[in-house]
Amino acid sequence: MTVRVLIIDDDERLSAMLEEYLSGHGLEVTSRARAETGLEAVGTGRFDAVILDVMLPDLDGFEVCRRIRERSSVPVVMLTARGEETDRIVGLEIGADDYLAKPFSPRELLARIRAVLRRSQASDETARPKERLRFGRLEIRRDAREVLLDGERCPLTSHQFGLLCLLAENAGRVLSRDQIMQGLRGHALEAFDRSIDNHVSRIRAAIEDDPKQPRRLLTVRGTGYVFARRQDGESGD
Repeated sequence: MTVRVLIIDDDERLSAMLEEYLSGHGLEVTSRARAETGLEAVGTGRFDAVILDVMLPDLDGFEVCRRIRERSSVPVVMLTARGEETDRIVGLEIGADDYLAKPFSPRELLARIRAVLRRSQASDETARPKERLRFGRLEIRRDAREVLLDGERCPLTSHQFGLLCLLAENAGRVLSRDQIMQGLRGHALEAFDRSIDNHVSRIRAAIEDDPKQPRRLLTVRGTGYVFARRQDGESGD
């Protein structure tokens, strides 16, 4: 199966170089130089991954990532000339699956793309046993790869969706960080510093009424995390 990758970057020389390198490794690559045309391409649903530059002429790359997340869970790898930790955290908070600072080697980018695709595929496999899970006002639709709270879509990355599914499958059971790593097949968290805690925070921001006082995804101090079986006065599936 051919992997289709979309590059959204106004650096035509870099895009041409990446197209040549990635195509030589079996990927089908399409480039767009502006945010508007890039978002239109994402909207077609044709692509398996997006390489997104932060500095675009018509719209900030962070905002582009936010808009992508509103409509799709396609894996996004952000590129930037700024390598500061704050920029990386912002990128992950708004829904990027990985973050790569320029200059970088095409070989490393290819490895990052393959890693986010593995994580996405692992989430797909996890979704097969039971297509939908409901916990009170919260519904996890694995068939559509989306999470709804009061009928409204919660913005989550593909990795965060997989992590939430793992915790929800084990509702009422405390999972340690090691168990989470094992449950996500050992590679799903390799790209991020403080990954589990960071992603739990992002999930809480999406699904909790008050992320500072969570009632769905709880911390068990010194042990790990537990997804509440009973929520909003109802029982989980």
